[in-house]
Amino acid sequence: MHRIGFLSPHRPGPPPPLVRRLRATTRSTRFRFERAAAGRARGAVRAEPLLTPVHLSLRDSRTLNVALAAPDAGSPERARLLISRGARRRTFPLVLERHAAGPALLTATATLRDLRDGVWRLTVETRDAEGRVRRRGLTPAEEPAPPATPTLPYAPDPLSGTLVRIVRSRGGRAVLQATRSRPRAELAWFEPRGDGITVHGRLVGAALSTGRAQAVRRRDGVVVPAEVAGRGAAFTLRVPLGAMAGAGPGQWVWDFRVAGLPLGRWLTDVRDPSAAYPTPFRVFALPDGALVRAHAHFTGTGAFAVTCRDITDLTREPAGPRTDGPTDRTDEPADHPDGPTGRTREPAKETS
Repeated sequence: MHRIGFLSPHRPGPPPPLVRRLRATTRSTRFRFERAAAGRARGAVRAEPLLTPVHLSLRDSRTLNVALAAPDAGSPERARLLISRGARRRTFPLVLERHAAGPALLTATATLRDLRDGVWRLTVETRDAEGRVRRRGLTPAEEPAPPATPTLPYAPDPLSGTLVRIVRSRGGRAVLQATRSRPRAELAWFEPRGDGITVHGRLVGAALSTGRAQAVRRRDGVVVPAEVAGRGAAFTLRVPLGAMAGAGPGQWVWDFRVAGLPLGRWLTDVRDPSAAYPTPFRVFALPDGALVRAHAHFTGTGAFAVTCRDITDLTREPAGPRTDGPTDRTDEPADHPDGPTGRTREPAKETS
């Protein structure tokens, strides 16, 4: 059986950039058409006004919380929330909650696990004692603009990576837009030990090929293979500090790729991972006796990177005789961000 598509099933790793752009353009065009279609009223719903919810929110793209004001005429015999896209439909009961300090509410908690890619309509269906059924759409909850916080208003599903958002269609109707995640190498945590750094992560929408991990040096693109072991979607990567520090003199920043995918913390709602997860510089004693000063950190976009430098020679005692007297020239410290500069410094002048 042969599969037809832009990417051959035998080719590992992500598709080329041109294919990714074509897929992204096709998806955005399809979403625009689906949002326009979801905003149009159909059949008997055409004459029904939209309902304004008291509360409408999403949590981690997996749970939808809805609260509506109960009708003044009394509670309906049956009320439920419909989430539909074409012929696919999910139903969730709306429960009547009475409060002593406020009006009665119809509430529902909907689980959105395994929601397919596309635009989904939100409809409230009620049935009265006489059997009459009413179906009405929802409008986005009118809430003030959220304050500036370290997190984004919507977060992707931490397992599947699917991002679900509440958007407004052209007709003013609230709909759910689900966008599946691209293949990603997601970092779960990393362990800096005395002799190296071990990274634990998992692949989302991709498969791990044996030995397909590498460290890529910024600016010049020097590649160093990295040791990686996987079981299912999970993988463990050993950062090759010795090979990275020995690839050239000076201090360099290295990025990482697993199965051809950039490694980082992508499935999160944190705006700036570099500020949210600060990490210090550490000195690692490698098994071959080398000393490497390294900084494992996240960038502002969530990518995992390691800044490292071999400091073995800088920690050794000089071979010649030592003098304790003042000198007329000193070098920059070894931990200078740009490395040793060798600039001369004038000795401090004594003041009376």
